[in-house]
Amino acid sequence: MLKSIKKESLVTNVTVKTFGCRLNSYESQLIRESFPNYGKKKLDRFHVINTCNVTNEAVRQARQAIRKIHREYPGNKILVTGCAAQIAPELFAKMPEVDLVIGNREKIDPDIFSSLVLQYPKDKKIFVKNIFTGKNTYPPLIHNFHERSRAFLQVQQGCDYRCTFCVIPFSRGNSFSIPYDHIFKQIQIFLDKGFKEIILTGVDLTSYGKDLKNKLRLGDIVEKILYDFPELKRLRISSLDPAAIDSKLKNLLISEDRIMPHVHLSIQSGDNIILKRMKRRHSREQVIELCSDLIKKRKGITFGADLIVGFPTETENMFQNTLKIVAQSKLTFLHIFPFSPRSGTPASKMPQVSGAVVKERLSRLRDMSYKALRFSMNSLIGKKVSVLLEKEKWGRCESYFPVKIDKVGKIGNVLSASITDYSADGELEAKVN
Repeated sequence: MLKSIKKESLVTNVTVKTFGCRLNSYESQLIRESFPNYGKKKLDRFHVINTCNVTNEAVRQARQAIRKIHREYPGNKILVTGCAAQIAPELFAKMPEVDLVIGNREKIDPDIFSSLVLQYPKDKKIFVKNIFTGKNTYPPLIHNFHERSRAFLQVQQGCDYRCTFCVIPFSRGNSFSIPYDHIFKQIQIFLDKGFKEIILTGVDLTSYGKDLKNKLRLGDIVEKILYDFPELKRLRISSLDPAAIDSKLKNLLISEDRIMPHVHLSIQSGDNIILKRMKRRHSREQVIELCSDLIKKRKGITFGADLIVGFPTETENMFQNTLKIVAQSKLTFLHIFPFSPRSGTPASKMPQVSGAVVKERLSRLRDMSYKALRFSMNSLIGKKVSVLLEKEKWGRCESYFPVKIDKVGKIGNVLSASITDYSADGELEAKVN
């Protein structure tokens, strides 16, 4: 039976700090609603650090945040969870500032926080089980989304692939899909709360459905969502593997106005040799062909991409292929990472690129990203866009550009605005029609 967290359990005795992806943001909201509130009974104040493990830098930032919180709130309890905690629980347990370390599977159990707060363990610090054993559990239904006008919705978890640089499968386990009846109930809750935009998220979204008996794919559930919820104004889809976008999903990206025209692709490199050494499933030609086809058939579509700079054995010519694919595929919103050798991965044992070379290539790619972003923003001047307000006078348009508007509106409204210019801070500036 699917669990649901009661609305009244959302409390003020816990603060959750999130690192990393949208899936972590979804699970942070689940933690907020799972945390017990016992009325006037005095409880310890808790800080939950929901960690990321994609890069060494992400782990360093989480440890830095833990120390800062302890300095500022020395009497409060600190709980650490998330992907870094799942992979290396001892690393955090050894920190004197940390009181408990909780695994990724444990953090979505709404009962674990009640038991830990009521019977605070004195002789045990780590509550992390093997992510590959035991039964996969679906996240409980949540009833809001903390300080956001867009709601993230988990539809998939885990990954069955083993890219040579990646530790995510060991943090998240094997791939499994959330059944549509659960997705349906969660969307209904979000819409009843007034959310105008929902973002589907997961670890490997394009693997959705492979483990289900009915064999629904990602395109199938997107189609069902649009049909079942005509009142849903905007639907976004998180990062997609360019090699695994099913034909129905591609057609919906082209034809459905309620699917926002912004596609984020997990590309990682523009060079075929590097892609093979990464054990990626796509080629540079597939990416270029996909983007070219979508540009021809969907007006105003934009692309984001994850790109790694300085993967082991990357030569200057290989890096040039990454620069070229940015231009050839008209990639605009780039998430750029220097290669981070993760312990135990095959890539960590490959010949490494020197730090100075990686730094110089990062600078060039970031400069190219800046120019691509400005070019796309310039093309929108004089055009009308639809803006979902996220904060006072600020929101995002359909193609994901941040927009600053000249009129105060209520958070959650969708406003029609005309683009007048853009700022040095990377925001489009608009007047409300």
